Amino acid sequence: QVQLVESGGGLVQAGGSLRLSCAASGRTFSSYGMGWFRQAPGKEREIVAAINWSGGNTYYAASVKGRFTISRDNAKSTVFLQMNSLKPEDTAVYYCAARVGSGLGFKTADFDSWGQGTQVTVSS
Repeated sequence: QVQLVESGGGLVQAGGSLRLSCAASGRTFSSYGMGWFRQAPGKEREIVAAINWSGGNTYYAASVKGRFTISRDNAKSTVFLQMNSLKPEDTAVYYCAARVGSGLGFKTADFDSWGQGTQVTVSS
């Protein structure tokens, strides 16, 4: 399995930006499809964005499309989530996830390894 550590969360005002990072260690990073999920209090964990092994194929949830960008740097074994035009409803714990198999995943069951999460709070 791959070990994942997220960073970059914090408190930001509505309309602001944050960049989350997820550093991976363990097996070959480029063999994994990656994803970002989030979970707000009292809600189920939901996918935010996903990216395939090369970065050439991505997926975004409708609620973040056009505001968030997922990317990866395989040389640095890191995946990023650039979040712009943040809204209070984006407040959640954000999790990085990896899946064996280099393609996209869309639900929690598609992913094999998870980070510990990083809190993102957007104030109105």
